[in-house]
Formats: sequence, C-alpha cells, structure tokens
Amino acid sequence: MLAVVERSGLDEAYHEGCVAAADTAGRLVAGFGEIDRPFYVRSSAKPFQAAVSVRLGADLVPEHLAVACASHDGTPVQVAIVRRILADGGLSESDLGCPPDRPISRTADRLWAARGVTEPGRILHNCSGKHAAMLRACVAQGWDTAGYLDPDHPLQIRQLEGMRNVGAVVDGPVGVDGCGAPVYRVTARSFASAFTRLLDPAFERVASAMHRFPALVSGVGNADTEIAVGLHAIAKRGAEGLLAVAVHGHGSLIVRCWDGSERAVAVAALAALDQLGWITERIPLRQRLGREVRGGGRVVGSVRSVFQLEGA
Repeated sequence: MLAVVERSGLDEAYHEGCVAAADTAGRLVAGFGEIDRPFYVRSSAKPFQAAVSVRLGADLVPEHLAVACASHDGTPVQVAIVRRILADGGLSESDLGCPPDRPISRTADRLWAARGVTEPGRILHNCSGKHAAMLRACVAQGWDTAGYLDPDHPLQIRQLEGMRNVGAVVDGPVGVDGCGAPVYRVTARSFASAFTRLLDPAFERVASAMHRFPALVSGVGNADTEIAVGLHAIAKRGAEGLLAVAVHGHGSLIVRCWDGSERAVAVAALAALDQLGWITERIPLRQRLGREVRGGGRVVGSVRSVFQLEGA
C-alpha cells in the first residue's frame, strides 16, 4: 500500500504501488513493493526519446528540447513552441501522428476556448512536442515521415535501441502508447537504474533543458514541476500513475501506482524523497505537494503515505 485517502476520519480509498531508488551509479539503494513487476513506461521515457531524436539531427534550442521531453499542459506558449519545432523543419500540424486531443490542463483548455479553439487538435495533444522532435529527426535523416510511428520505421528502431542502451527495457512485446508511438515494458528497478543515466554527461543537453525549463516539460503547479524546481532535479510524469525523478548528487526515484492514480504518486514520491534524505526542512515541498481532500469547499481529509522504503 502506497497511500490512503482519508475523509472525515474514515479511510475510504487505498492505492497500491511500488517504489525504487538508485544511486548515481544506477545501483538499487532502496525499494518497496513489486519493483520487478513489468509495466509500460509511457511518457516518462520522453527524455530518452528526445535524446535519440537530437542525436539523429533534430537541432533544437533548449526551450524546444524541453517541450520535446514534455507531457505538456497545452498552454499557448507550449503549443507555440511545438509549431516552431515543426516549422523549422518544413513541417506542419498535419504531419503529426498523435491523435487530436484537448489540453490536459483545464486552465489551458479554457484559454483556448476563449480564443475560439473548441475542437480537438493534434498539436494540443500533450505528446505533440515529442512527435515534432521525432519528425525533425526523420527530416534530418531523409526518412519517410508518413510512417514514423511504425515500430519497423528506422526512427523507432533507433528509439528502441536507445532505451535498451540505458538498460530500461525488459522482455516483452512493444505496445502502443496513447499518442500512437511504440511504448516499452520496464520495471521500477530497471527504470530507476536507467533514469539515473540522465545525470551522465552523455545526456547533458536533455537534462539541462529539463532542469532549466521544468514548467515547459509539464506545467505550473504539477508534481513533476514542483519537484524539479525544489530539488535541483529532473522530473517526468507518465500516464497511469508514474513519476520519475533524478536528483543531482543522489540518484533517481521511480514511483508507480498500480491503479494509475496521480494523487497517490505525488504523495508517495514526497514520502520516498523524505525517507531517502533527499529533501530538507528548508525545501517547502511538503506543503506544496500535500494532497487535501475537500468537502463542501473546505478541507475534510488528506491523502497520506503509508509505506516504508527498505534500505533507506
């Protein structure tokens, strides 16, 4: 059990999951739960996918690279950057292979609606930055852009090689992510070791962009943004209750909630970072990442962590 939701004195919801932490050498230093249970890595793989796109010739300035790593909220500035990534490669929104969607941020969705944009769009999909960078890599290599999401496309073969090279992928068929891109099976153990690699010099461009522009990588007030700002860290959320963090001087942390709950992941990550000794009282993450339970417009309970890392 990772976390419990309490309302008006009664524990009414329970979230199970696992946690794995690795040191800067990628060695497991602490864990909790089924850390060898496979799951799809989803959007937390984007930093590695962006790194492959850059190596293949996607020439991106830091702000653009941050959005290539993003599960963005769909804010106007994030969408404008995706448009620029595409335009700089002679591409347009029609080249994107991700499905039409609305922004994942309610605030951003209201902003677009106020501008008269009421229909779903491919560029509004939270993965559009990743797709734009992949398309730029195809242009740089002279590859066909029409089938860039096919697992047998040269781009996706390189993407899988990149994930295997950092030791993230475990045995099992490649799946299809929500955005249509291939998605890979990992475990909390394997991905903790892999995510630490973002602290290596080989990934300096990606890590620097994510560290400098965390609000572009996610959105203002989101858990991964708050952790990145508060801990001199690199943090990346992923669908179905996944959060990955790499902290300079310490290592990496992976939290996965088996029921896909985002509220439980934020609380569990905070508790794990605390148990590892990676945060201090001077860092206000405890207040900013606390999850209140509200009723009738007031606080009537909370989401609290209930686990203890082994080895911490």
